[in-house]
Amino acid sequence: MNRDYYLKLAQAGLRFPVGADLVLQEHPDHEEILRDGARLGAVVAEAARRFKTPLACPVMDLMLEKALMLHALGGIAEADIPTWHFHACPTAAEIARIRQGIQGPLDPRLQANVDAVRHIAQHHPDLVPVGMSIGPFSLMTKLLAEPITPVYLAGAGLTGEDEPEVKTVETVLELAVAVISRSFQAQAAAGAKLFFVAEPAANKVYISPNQMAEGSDVFERMALKYMRRLKAQMDAAGVDLLFHCCGELVDEMVRGFASLRPAILSLGSSRQLWEDAALVPKDIVLYGNLPSKKFYSDDLITVAGVETMSREFLAKMKATGHPYILGTECDVLSVKGCERQLLAKAMAVVEGG
Repeated sequence: MNRDYYLKLAQAGLRFPVGADLVLQEHPDHEEILRDGARLGAVVAEAARRFKTPLACPVMDLMLEKALMLHALGGIAEADIPTWHFHACPTAAEIARIRQGIQGPLDPRLQANVDAVRHIAQHHPDLVPVGMSIGPFSLMTKLLAEPITPVYLAGAGLTGEDEPEVKTVETVLELAVAVISRSFQAQAAAGAKLFFVAEPAANKVYISPNQMAEGSDVFERMALKYMRRLKAQMDAAGVDLLFHCCGELVDEMVRGFASLRPAILSLGSSRQLWEDAALVPKDIVLYGNLPSKKFYSDDLITVAGVETMSREFLAKMKATGHPYILGTECDVLSVKGCERQLLAKAMAVVEGG
């Protein structure tokens, strides 16, 4: 895709939530649909049309690449995958088993995502098939019980040669890139033209802004370096990057994400995008960042509040002259009992303001 395509979408006033899950949950057999690529693709297309966007964004599930890795490792019960952690650096045998295993058939849930991308590419030529995966740093944090200390040690200048805990982080990050690369390659082969990488953990909770301010290269070493490798694969495949981080950030982190040269940069509601516009080149579309994590509760934000905030965001972003798509700070997840409010607020993003 040409970068101008996204700039023209912004210029045309596109606005949409990341909200395929809301549409999925309307189906009583939604769990079965998650493992049926054609039906999942139809839901993603339905969500894109309802939200009036050509970008067919999938349901966000940031556990899929972890599951792929641990299934390759073997011996881990399905129910244990969400909370399972490495308690020591993976051995050479474990690394080899993972690297070999991820080259085999994908897990049914991830395969359904791939098939959903293929469904969009084959049956909805007016939509842009969007792939998705977790980012390498965030995947690493899901695989270690306590990643903050070793990342801090890395920020103090230690490497894996100096400190076993840092070696563990470095090793797991290498595996994370391998797994995400496998996921990306499958989705690109299925027809993905835009790849949505969600990297919420690359934030100031896990990476010390004080160390960064003192000149540490920890953000580059622990987060950006691995994303650059994935971005190079995307460039080679002709697939654009939608980079998303809804974590708490400092300005230098925003600049770092912009250095990845995404077509679209999506940031969380802790950021004021009209200020971040000065940090981001004007050929990168900014997306967001209405507080969608609050949409489930009318006590936190009402439909009228979403409409008012939408108008404010649009006015402030217009004043910057920066290309902008009004949207949500993250995926709008369905919450039982709150479906009507959530959908009304998602539609307020599309139609309000």
